[in-house]
Amino acid sequence: MSDETTKQRRSEIWFNDKAEPGETAVYLERYPTWGMTRGELQAGRPVIGIAQSGSELTPCNRIHLSLAARIKDGIRDAGGVPFEFPIHPIQESCRRPTAALDRNLAYLGLVEILVGYPFDGVVLTTACDKTTPACLMAAATVNMPAIVLSGGPMLDSYYKGKLAGSGMALWEARRQLSAGNITEDELIDITLASSPSPGHCNTMGTALSMNSLAEALGMSLPGCATIPASYGERGRMAYETGRRIVEMVKEDLTPSRVLTREAFENAIVVNSAIGGSTNCAPHIISIARHMGVPLELQDWETVGHDIPLLANVQPAGEFLGEGFHRAGGISAVMSELLRAGKAHGGAMTVTGKTVAENHGASKIHDASVIRRYENPLREKAGFLVLTGNLFDSAIVKMSVISAEFRRRFLSTPGSEDCFTSRVVVFDGPEDYRHRIEDPSLNIDESCMLVVRGTGPIGFPGAAEVVNMAPPGALVRKGFRMLPCMGDGRQSGTSDSPSILHASPESAAGGNLAILETGDLVRVDLKKPPGRSAAWR
Repeated sequence: MSDETTKQRRSEIWFNDKAEPGETAVYLERYPTWGMTRGELQAGRPVIGIAQSGSELTPCNRIHLSLAARIKDGIRDAGGVPFEFPIHPIQESCRRPTAALDRNLAYLGLVEILVGYPFDGVVLTTACDKTTPACLMAAATVNMPAIVLSGGPMLDSYYKGKLAGSGMALWEARRQLSAGNITEDELIDITLASSPSPGHCNTMGTALSMNSLAEALGMSLPGCATIPASYGERGRMAYETGRRIVEMVKEDLTPSRVLTREAFENAIVVNSAIGGSTNCAPHIISIARHMGVPLELQDWETVGHDIPLLANVQPAGEFLGEGFHRAGGISAVMSELLRAGKAHGGAMTVTGKTVAENHGASKIHDASVIRRYENPLREKAGFLVLTGNLFDSAIVKMSVISAEFRRRFLSTPGSEDCFTSRVVVFDGPEDYRHRIEDPSLNIDESCMLVVRGTGPIGFPGAAEVVNMAPPGALVRKGFRMLPCMGDGRQSGTSDSPSILHASPESAAGGNLAILETGDLVRVDLKKPPGRSAAWR
């Protein structure tokens, strides 16, 4: 007799415990009030939770309110019993002071729900960036069969006939407003045009990056990450995800079999290849820690720095999420990485097959959007980890360092990849917004903007505020970017070349706390041991 027919379901401890009929009666009592039958709950069928992240408060995830019906259809057709339940809402664009406060709240709440209720497996609905790590952290902690269903990006967005990606359009519109080139109404028109449909950011911001990495980790079905929310294909993926989680329960395919060191290294190299967000580093490390897999910040450089940029997607490239999906999405990227020997093909996935089996035969359908490994947009596109007398660690995203920025700051003969700047220091984003146009600061094209008090302790939560624009006078002269540095984070939709996540943060005694406007800071991006940011 197979294990499948002899093993008791976890849910049967609640609904069908022969030794404790009185307790079973308590657990069964209220579910028939809305139409459930005793037969359904006591048939030994897998009980599957649907962790619902969608709500009217979270527009990036709202698509899951309709997708849940297709998930349930898939679960029932595969022989399972679905139960949908809400999780703590997270909405990056509306939560004050920062949505980072909610990631761990959502994680803790989800862990308690999964442990305390009669689930045999769970479908994790993700979209807006922090819903993905919150769900995966919980799956790692509880280690019951779990699968991610991404909500998908918005359709490609345009303003006056040109691609205008979510986030990217806002940052550029703010620069142009400060320069006096557009009106306040035009700023809002541009921003609204960049969000044309249901879904999360259509740029390679943290949302598309983290959902792409969920697929790279093996926690989603192949192709799941990039399907636009509005496509019928997204509903079909919801159905197949519902079917698959029931089979995963029968196979006892848990996150511990998927979230291995090899899987996390795959996520790191994919993040480099797609120009993914710097926010992925703390999120992926958190998931690994909850899974008990050793993963350090330095791994993002050691494993990922030398990987080239293959995805020509904003902010590091030209196109948006819908075009990326049509070009082949994460499967095409992983196929290129496998062919180049840069991904672990033997890593297990939620399909019950390996990464190589899932993605090895995938093709690029548009070489202008996804490049061949031998013909990348940029070499060495991963993160660099910096240290120095200002902090013990910080990261830099190399894929958004533009040719113009490199020419101005990183091309001095004899000191390539190094520069020294006079810093202008702001105590939080409010101080920055209040003083950035103050002419007495004498901000010129060689300065560096520094913001502090924005880390996990100081803000609190770690705010996405390090991507600061120059004053309007410089923007009018054609200088869109200045070097930025801070102890907070940066929106994944920003193309600002910044030194981020400076740790220890100023609120915890980091030396950003004693940095003063007018001080000189030397940044060295050369190979170790020279790589640093030094205050002098």
